[in-house]
Amino acid sequence: MTWTPEAIRALGASTNLHTAAQIFGLAMSTAYLLAKRGQFPVPVIRAGTQYRVPVQPILAALRLEPGPDHPP
Repeated sequence: MTWTPEAIRALGASTNLHTAAQIFGLAMSTAYLLAKRGQFPVPVIRAGTQYRVPVQPILAALRLEPGPDHPP
């Protein structure tokens, strides 16, 4: 899948680590390693046994403008 700004915004407020890894072009093993070390390209929230990644920092890291429904 090609991740467009619209597709990323459509994820909502946050997404899972797997999806965030796809957006950044990372293998899952690398994504988990970076998340564990606190070195993932954007902040990652640990919720129990799962990782959640806020979408706004993904857009910022990719230097994508906020959409009309998502002010800066």
